[in-house]
Amino acid sequence: MVMHEKGKRNPQLITVRRGGTLEDAQHFQLAVWAAACAERVLLIFEQDHLEDSRPRIAIEQARAWACGEILMTQARTAAFAAHAAARIAAGAAKEAARSAGHAVAVAHMADHELGAAAYAIRSIRATVELSCRDDAGRAECRWQRDQLPDTIRALVLDDQRLRNKKYWSLFID
Repeated sequence: MVMHEKGKRNPQLITVRRGGTLEDAQHFQLAVWAAACAERVLLIFEQDHLEDSRPRIAIEQARAWACGEILMTQARTAAFAAHAAARIAAGAAKEAARSAGHAVAVAHMADHELGAAAYAIRSIRATVELSCRDDAGRAECRWQRDQLPDTIRALVLDDQRLRNKKYWSLFID
């Protein structure tokens, strides 16, 4: 486990070519995992915004980037579009669009993977009564962790531990 100073990016989530330790294969897997987290809540956005495909396209672009089909700059453009969709949404739909924006932003910066996961959890929590939110959030976090490939599991769990407070303490221990 590599510790990092407060305010500095975790070198485990910086690619090797930029001075970190993250290999391309892991970076691509982070994007695919983040896309899965966002896709799970996509219908929450689409129920309220039938004509707005920006979050769906963002998730598709995250996977396309991970397969080498698009450039990082195209992925970043899709991230901006998904976040613009979030700005016109409210509640659970807003959180779902933010999740999609973070999923595709993993192409630009791998540490957006937790944003995709956290906003998906927030989206799920926002769909249930207040008394059920903690249970719903924990269930979603468990589902997300079950989707982690072994090759990135320790990396993501360590990042969750290190940045849990930043992400509203949504990641279970």
